[in-house]
Amino acid sequence: MGSGRNVAVFGAYGHTGRFVVAELRERGYIPLLLGRDQDKLLALTQPGLEARQSSVDDPPSLDRALNGAAAVINCAGPFVTTAAPLVEAALRAGIPYVDVAAEIEANLDTFAHFAERARAAGIVVVPAMAFFGGLGDLLVTTAMGDWTAADEAHIAYGLSSWHPTGGTLASGAVSGRRRGGRRVRYTGGRLEYHDEALPTLEWPFPAPLGPQSVIGEFTMADVVTVPSHLAVPEVRTYMTAKAAADLTAPDASAPAAVDKHGRSAQTFVVDVLVRSGGTERRVVAAGQDIYAISAPLAVEAVDRILTGRTRTAGVASAGAVFDAPDFLRALSSHLSLHVPLDTHG
Repeated sequence: MGSGRNVAVFGAYGHTGRFVVAELRERGYIPLLLGRDQDKLLALTQPGLEARQSSVDDPPSLDRALNGAAAVINCAGPFVTTAAPLVEAALRAGIPYVDVAAEIEANLDTFAHFAERARAAGIVVVPAMAFFGGLGDLLVTTAMGDWTAADEAHIAYGLSSWHPTGGTLASGAVSGRRRGGRRVRYTGGRLEYHDEALPTLEWPFPAPLGPQSVIGEFTMADVVTVPSHLAVPEVRTYMTAKAAADLTAPDASAPAAVDKHGRSAQTFVVDVLVRSGGTERRVVAAGQDIYAISAPLAVEAVDRILTGRTRTAGVASAGAVFDAPDFLRALSSHLSLHVPLDTHG
């Protein structure tokens, strides 16, 4: 197993990868810069940082790249291509693996193909440790509290806008091809693929955002992470209609930095509602830039794994492996969080 403070970042020169590298350095870790493109790696290299060219098509190169690493964070999509080779390499190296995959199918593959091996090896593998998948799972887990089951979980994403990265668009295209252009939802305790049009409705986001038009069944990685450890047969996700239109616009542009941290002007509100019988619980988180927030999520996960603050080994979602309320509190400099009392619907 690797030792020290070295954390490998595969796809270090990508949009999210750069945020992860910066967050690791901020927290005293030493990022190892990994990726296929040597020129891009060298352009990112600074004094004290080491670049290691590697490719998912070349397992020995991944083994060399992970030599001496204490953990690896995979930031390179499409994850249906990169996740499995990186998990395999992490298992060979005996180190934990975290990724920021939002692809439903890629996350399903990680649970299906590596759960037994990772558990047997005592290695923690956390897929979707990002804005989509990880954050929603932490919020739902926090909202559940002492409940062992719930009837429904609703996760509404209130994005002010969405300027997708090239990686987001590429990953979305791959997922679309894998499901034959069909849509997916989680209902009745299972994933269901369908061709029905997505509904538009109004979601009552709290102030200052207020009620917004949203696309219902705008299904994200939460339908993998939440049911992986919580007894909730209905998991539904929603996206503000304006942001959904931005994502599919023919002239969609990449995020543009507006502050010293490289964050875009995009803001978000994630409104989570869980319902059991006539009782509802709600948790709301807000912040800036969905790509930037993935960095503290992933790095906090690695830090907790390396310092032994985990609840299980093997492949596990954020809410299963970490103390969800405590994890969210640790992100207080990046997220504002509101956890109201139970209400009765």
